[in-house]
Amino acid sequence: MRNLVTEFIGTFFLVFTVCLTVTGEVPMAPLAIGCSLMVMVYMGGHISGAHYNPAVSFALLLRGKMPGKDFIPYVVAQVLGAIVAAYLSSVIFGRTIPIAPSANASVVAALLVEILFTFALALVVLNVATHPDVKGNSFYGLAIGFTIVVAAFAGGSISGGAFNPAVGTGITVVHALLGGGSFASWWLYLVGPFVGGALAAVVYKIQEVPST
Repeated sequence: MRNLVTEFIGTFFLVFTVCLTVTGEVPMAPLAIGCSLMVMVYMGGHISGAHYNPAVSFALLLRGKMPGKDFIPYVVAQVLGAIVAAYLSSVIFGRTIPIAPSANASVVAALLVEILFTFALALVVLNVATHPDVKGNSFYGLAIGFTIVVAAFAGGSISGGAFNPAVGTGITVVHALLGGGSFASWWLYLVGPFVGGALAAVVYKIQEVPST
């Protein structure tokens, strides 16, 4: 139970930061979002592993660092945290926010951005948080958080910048149910991140093989 509570809290504050900074049009929002993820990773890394992202959980599952029985409960906790965060943001501001690709971006471009930056995030997590050669390091939270800073600055304006099925689901569901929004782009924030997470697990296995 403590793992699921931690995943809920970490995902909540990640999505809460996304919603508040985007709705409030806060300058340098990606920096706040990445720092939110960083501090939550340090908060919960020793408890739940601090995934806060179903695609990261999927990568860890494929990596063999997550029991299969834990995957669905983790995803449920993450998605619930995201939905509650998006809802409370709407209560604070009196309106919901959409998440969607840029009108100038093609579907292929948006999908590639979601795949590639989720791949980068998951690969960083696998290497800094699970590789035996860096066990016990103190930089894992910085590396993970600032991967999202890079992703949000570079790709957010193209794809909408979820890089996380929980983020995409929480914001989409609340905007659709309370703000009259659409589910049309939801698939993008499921397919892209899960494909990216799977690719990261494959590449990690290649990296892990010692050179001869």
